Amino acid sequence: MAELLRKQDLFFFPEGGRSYSGEIKQPKTGLLHAALQAEHPRIVIVPAAVSYDLVIEDHVLARQRVKRGQRPFSRELAEILRFAVGYKSRAFVTFGAPITVDGVDPNSRSAVLDLAQTVMKTVGRLYKVLPTALVAAAMRPSITRRELEERVSVLIDTLGSCGANLGVTSGAAAVDSAIEPLESRGIIVAENGRLRVRDRNVLRYYARSLDHLLESPSRHTH
Repeated sequence: MAELLRKQDLFFFPEGGRSYSGEIKQPKTGLLHAALQAEHPRIVIVPAAVSYDLVIEDHVLARQRVKRGQRPFSRELAEILRFAVGYKSRAFVTFGAPITVDGVDPNSRSAVLDLAQTVMKTVGRLYKVLPTALVAAAMRPSITRRELEERVSVLIDTLGSCGANLGVTSGAAAVDSAIEPLESRGIIVAENGRLRVRDRNVLRYYARSLDHLLESPSRHTH
């Protein structure tokens, strides 16, 4: 680790891997601890958050929920390819102000854990809130478009009041942007003037990406 940091920057995921539930995961401290122990004279942490309209593995991950339910990668890949037909998505990367490590004792487990928690809280605030996540969090089993727009508007106001990094500022705009990709992905369906949930597990996968910003987790909204 010390040799790496002498020559280049280091990019890593504090959670240690992808989320199988959609939620932001708790940090793992191994790489962070090693970087601190390297005793580089000018270490700073630049927090970054990556968010997507749609995740290509969404159907696979939503069904598994936890890593211990993971199937062989060859089977995962076959299913991912099936859902890759017509797949398109935007990716947003948001960088935050550098976090200093001055005064953090690398030999103190609690100090390293506190730093890791600070990094993850910062990353959570940087996470771009996109229309698909908003609609997923506000969706009901069956709802009119107008009702959905109103629910999303309330959600946007709530998130705005807590300083979330909003990618859209109105319920109508969010619904306009999210309906087509969610419907084409087989997650919701428009029929008889109403929007209905077609795949609840995948919808919740996207809704949970906002749980760290909300007092009422997404599992209570569907």
